[in-house]
Parts: sequence; C-alpha cells; structure tokens
Amino acid sequence: ERYSVNIRYPRELRNDLDTLKRVLVATPSGAQVPIGQLADIHVTMGPPMIRDEDGSLAAFVFIDVKDRDLGGYVEEAKKLVREKIQLPPGTRVEWAGQYRYMLRALEKLKVILPITLMIIVFLLYLNTRSMVKVGIVLLAVPFSLIGAVWILWLLNYNMSIAVWVGLIALAGVDAETGVIMLLYLDLAYDEAKRKKLLRNFSDLKEAIVHGAVKRIRPKLMTVGTTFIGLLPIMWASSHEAGADVMQRIAAPMVGGIFTSFLMELMVYPAIYAVWKWRFEMKQGKADWITQDSDAVNIKT
Repeated sequence: ERYSVNIRYPRELRNDLDTLKRVLVATPSGAQVPIGQLADIHVTMGPPMIRDEDGSLAAFVFIDVKDRDLGGYVEEAKKLVREKIQLPPGTRVEWAGQYRYMLRALEKLKVILPITLMIIVFLLYLNTRSMVKVGIVLLAVPFSLIGAVWILWLLNYNMSIAVWVGLIALAGVDAETGVIMLLYLDLAYDEAKRKKLLRNFSDLKEAIVHGAVKRIRPKLMTVGTTFIGLLPIMWASSHEAGADVMQRIAAPMVGGIFTSFLMELMVYPAIYAVWKWRFEMKQGKADWITQDSDAVNIKT
C-alpha cells in the first residue's frame, strides 16, 4: 500500500532563501551542516506536481475523437506511433480513458451476448416446445437488422456499446413479435386442417396468408407504440444530458422495428409454408389431407 505524506517547513522558512539555506541537516557523524553547503537552493518554475501510474512517472496526452469510432482511431494511432516514434528505453505508451473503458465493456459483451442469445432460445423453446419453430424465429431475426444497419448509416453512428445494447434489445423485441406471428400461423393452419381444407400447396398458402393478415393490426400497434416511445429520444438535442447514448440505443430499434414489420409479414409465412409443406403435408405427417381425385379423407 502507498500513502501520500506531505512535509512542509513553516512559511517563514520557505519564503526566505537565506533562512532556508541555514537550515541544519544532521550528518551520519552527528554534525549539523547548513543545507546551503550541501545543495544549490534557488527558486525556479516547475510542475506543481509529478504524476505517476503504478509507481512509474507518467505524462498524459489528451485527445478528443470526433466524427469517427474510438476503437478505429486508437488502432490507427497505435500503428502510427509504432512507425513514427522511437521511444526511449524504459518508456511505454498506454491508451487509457474511454478506450480502456470500451475494451472492458467489449470483454463483458463477449460474455453477455452469448448468454442473451441462449436465454432467448430457451424462452422461445419454453413457449413453442419446438426447435423448428425456434429456428424459424431465429432465421427471421437477422432481417430486422437491415433497418438497424441502414439507420445507423444514415445517422452516421459508429458501432459502440450503446449501439450493441440497442441491437440486443431489438433482437428480443423481434423474437417476441415472431412468436406471436407463429401463434397466428399455427391457429390458421390448425383451423384449415380441422376443416379438411388442406388439399395442396395453394390451400396451405391461402391458410397461411389468412393467418398472417390477422397479425397486421397487432403488429401495427406494436410498431406504433414503440415509435411513439422512441422518437422523442431521437428528437432530443445532443446537448441534453445522456442524449448521445440514448439516441444510439434507440436508433437501431427504430430502424429494425420498421423493417421487422415489413419482413415479418413476408419472411415468417414463407419459412412456415416451406416447413409445413415439405416436412408435414408432403411427407404425409398431417393428420388429415383431403384428396380431390376420389374425395376420400385419408387418415395417416
């Protein structure tokens, strides 16, 4: 452990050089010698304090990074420092400040992201009890990232911890709405199967479209309420406290939910139709399939 100890002479000794030079210093033999005979004492300008890090002398160079991502700037600066500057022996360059905090946050994200995805998959499985349906939801989730990437590009936002938080939140919201879409598709499919209306792929497609149409109004309500909640954050002035961070969290959610609204109505039904046709109806795994040729209901 280290403790700072400050020792000062009385003011009347510090302000007068002649008096300070007459201060006696004990020698190993016990004799008292004026300090003026041991050192040259004079007044000069110098640093008010000496900075150190981990017991080593340190000098700080402050940099303000604008209009580009912090990580990319530091990596480029590291390369230039290695190429252009020859450091004296015993010295080193360390990048601190927000860059160090960013590295710590990225290390945490490497753990949080997989855990978050595992939790989403686990909750989806608990809800659907089908790994196929979980796969359908996860296959459609990346399409919602299209809007997130576009809006980040339009607003000239670089990838940051706040953006990653927004993307994680977007994945959760999209998975939630995807489960509801699957619920409507399952209800439409089961109803058509119960009424023995699934004769061919066209009938299957009609049933799926019927279920997807029922999802438009709830989806519009979800998108509308989300926009109402997030747009005030996007309109906030960058000079307001915390606005920069919150805007980068909200931006990918605004763009992603918009494209999710469009893609969910197209991607989920298409994937669902392929799954039901190839792996249930076509292989004879459906409970009832009515054949037009002889108008006989066949139970398998």
